[in-house]
Amino acid sequence: MAERLNVHHPILQRMYHLDGDVEERTHIYDDWAGAYDEDTVEHLGYVGPPLVAALVAELVPAATPVLDAGCGTGLVGAELAARGFTAVDGVDLSEGMLKVARSKGVYRRLECADITRPLPFDPGGYGAVSCAGTFTAGHVGPEGIDPLVAAASRGGYVVMTVLTQVWEGMGFAGHVAALTRQGAVTVVEDRPDQTYHTGEPLTCRLVVLRAER
Repeated sequence: MAERLNVHHPILQRMYHLDGDVEERTHIYDDWAGAYDEDTVEHLGYVGPPLVAALVAELVPAATPVLDAGCGTGLVGAELAARGFTAVDGVDLSEGMLKVARSKGVYRRLECADITRPLPFDPGGYGAVSCAGTFTAGHVGPEGIDPLVAAASRGGYVVMTVLTQVWEGMGFAGHVAALTRQGAVTVVEDRPDQTYHTGEPLTCRLVVLRAER
């Protein structure tokens, strides 16, 4: 997968080959946490967090409680805070990444948890759920969407990036279609081929789902 994606950063090369090895991925992120922001934002030109935060701000008022799923070092949280959001909670599998996120002072609550399982937050407690950089090669598959939908209030939104190159192959397209047929969600936005890394030839799909139950 990594060669086909033409990614040159050595840690991302390793990440994209993991094939769902959660333990190894967590260790890599723990070790990478201190340099993550510089490596991804400054060197790779990672723009997923501002894409997601800007869309959340278009959809809901700044007083809305937001859950940032796969929050990492808090890049989305910082973007939301810059837009006036104060009730932002975060969840991530890496304690190292959460330590960096905590230092930014932009989250109300941070928890270590696997987003493919029921989350340690009240179901239906969020008017918006953000997820940037998590649905990608070697990371979380479409099974991670369901807990995010469950965390959203009825009529609330899930705003997420999905790496373009895995949208079909990892089953995201089919999973979203199935949730739509079941009446669990409505697809509000689906913007293909959005810039994901300005320094690498990667794009993402920017998707907004509305929770319907």
